[in-house]
Amino acid sequence: MGDATRILDIDEAGDRAASARDAILDLQSRVNQAIIGQARVVERLVIALLANGNVLIEGLPGLAKTRAIKSLARNLEADFSRIQFTPDLLPSDVTGGEIYRSDGQGNGTFEFRQGPVFGNLVLADEINRAPAKVQSALLEAMEERQVTVAGKRYRLPDLFMVLATENPIEQEGTYPLPEAQMDRFLMHVRIDYPSDADEVKVLRLVREESAEPASPATSPKIPQQAIFDARREIDRITSAAAIETYMVGLIAATRRPAEYGDNLKQWIAIGASPRGSLALDRASRAYAWLQGRDYVVPEDVQAVAHDCLRHRVSLSYEATADGVKPDDVIDEIVRQVAVAA
Repeated sequence: MGDATRILDIDEAGDRAASARDAILDLQSRVNQAIIGQARVVERLVIALLANGNVLIEGLPGLAKTRAIKSLARNLEADFSRIQFTPDLLPSDVTGGEIYRSDGQGNGTFEFRQGPVFGNLVLADEINRAPAKVQSALLEAMEERQVTVAGKRYRLPDLFMVLATENPIEQEGTYPLPEAQMDRFLMHVRIDYPSDADEVKVLRLVREESAEPASPATSPKIPQQAIFDARREIDRITSAAAIETYMVGLIAATRRPAEYGDNLKQWIAIGASPRGSLALDRASRAYAWLQGRDYVVPEDVQAVAHDCLRHRVSLSYEATADGVKPDDVIDEIVRQVAVAA
């Protein structure tokens, strides 16, 4: 009887895993239909969601950064909130604050009113258009999934993810993000121009959307439980000791660049923190799960390395002056660091 029960439990767990994967792949497919030519960006958003991390998307205006995030939220059973970052924004505009409520008889109490950060998917739009003081209001929320106001702590929802967009720093009216905040993003994703063929499809898609009146979505939204089930499956993804050593080796190369040649020694000023290793581990396991595997291979780590590390490696002045980009540095590290036999 016990063996039969165990077999049923295993079968039921397998069915839930398959159902969760089907739901996530369906979510990814829906967003791809709304964001043409940016399949890689969409995949990174899904990976960050599965890995329970925050994501920063960087790109020039008009490249569908906000559209991608809103499309993800529209197809997911989740509360969506948006914070439009501007130079005059206050920290309380993000976290919320206490307001005084009077009973009309001279008595009253302070009551906490939640800010937009208390959503499931929080769009921090053009995050680098607000000063560091406002950007730092997100630090506690992103790392500890709580906010502290007037000495009291308020927990954020179990499903919580900050999806921030930024325009390139060299544009007028923007502020560099604090390094402490950058490190709290699981991934830093860059979005580029679509191909000519894809841009023709974008024209047709937008034209169709303008011609047809908005109608309620016919497909049911993906439930939050599918995300939680998928995360449990990803927690069971195995990484061999050699893979773990490989991930740590990639991070170590950013801290001891002199061991890997004069180029890296000249390029890197500050290496990645241990959060870089954790990000590689979480993102590579989520990527392996999306590929239908229950174990991580070196290609999984390499597939997410640039997105997990490009915001964690600080370049030297010489590298910046020579036009070296963070991706160039990561390319060199991936080329040089080998997987242990």
